[in-house]
Amino acid sequence: MAAHDHDAHDDHAPHDHDHGHHDHDHAPGDAHAAHDHGHHGHDHHGHHGHSHAPKDFGAAFAIGVALNSGFVVAEVVYGLRIDSLALLADAGHNLSDVLGLLLAWLASVLVKRAASSRFTYGLRGTSILAALANATLLTLVTGGIAWEAVARLAHPAATEGGVVMAVAAVGIVVNLATALLFMSGRKDDLNVRAAFTHMAGDAAIAAGVVVAGFAMQRTGWLWLDPVVSLVIALIVLVATWGLLKDSLALSLQGVPREVDAQAVGRWLTALPGVAEVHELHIWAMSTTENALTAHLVYPAGFPGDDCLRGICDELRARHAIGHVTIQVETGQAGGGCPGAETSHDDEAAAGLGFKPPCGSPLEPAAAPRSHPAHP
Repeated sequence: MAAHDHDAHDDHAPHDHDHGHHDHDHAPGDAHAAHDHGHHGHDHHGHHGHSHAPKDFGAAFAIGVALNSGFVVAEVVYGLRIDSLALLADAGHNLSDVLGLLLAWLASVLVKRAASSRFTYGLRGTSILAALANATLLTLVTGGIAWEAVARLAHPAATEGGVVMAVAAVGIVVNLATALLFMSGRKDDLNVRAAFTHMAGDAAIAAGVVVAGFAMQRTGWLWLDPVVSLVIALIVLVATWGLLKDSLALSLQGVPREVDAQAVGRWLTALPGVAEVHELHIWAMSTTENALTAHLVYPAGFPGDDCLRGICDELRARHAIGHVTIQVETGQAGGGCPGAETSHDDEAAAGLGFKPPCGSPLEPAAAPRSHPAHP
């Protein structure tokens, strides 16, 4: 790809970019740039579109950490007072909730840090790492509960029924209340979804403890506790698997689940005047922002800044991709930047490529207008 020489800005807001070396300014919330680079007879034009900042869940994280920390302290104090190993063990488990919330909270703060000359995307990726850490932590903790439940099936033992049920009931309230704080953002932000899943999973486990404890008091069946714990642990593990898989994929710069890379490639290929699309890469900059880079071959010449703005707007509206960099090539179809031929031989680096069948554009009706209205 052609190199875009951007000045480093250490203190700029996410939606207000001022690139002094260009002949135009970027309006806040509508950051677009067009770049003209001459390389071996090709004119390369880059165009950028930025998505909006993630919602602020700082207050939700603060309340959640306070509630769960208070619960842990109460369990430790009361557990030491009555010499209850069950309470101390549950305090250790709930401490993982606090850690998970702190990780997600820290990431939600770091993701807003401005870009620098070293971290040109800022620290947006920390939200992905936090989601992965939370999913891993929940998987390990729940897996440990399942393991303990299997062991208890072989040797059922009586528990401190009344105390354990009372603590679990409080745990339901604390964990459920914390989960509800993140419910509104669970579909839009993987980091928030991780916090929600973690707390909802613990609420379900606590509910199982209450149900099993009550049933054991009524029936005397000691095997109910491990059976109920095992069933709920498996349910939580199944729910966590999707979170773990998504966060791991994003950390490896995989295409976000909500984006269909093949559909994006076909749509770009269908644009009027495009002879070929290659070096198409799509990845997540954070748990709320997606990015795309692509080379579009326009044999007839550069289509104009308005056309590129329209492409960026349509990619944001159609495919949830807010940060777009497009390189336009006007020479031989399949050409590229110096040295690009080497990367084309490397399937891991070449990206996706698309060509219209028989030279005809695909889905012409879906192509944007040259001057589309902003969504």
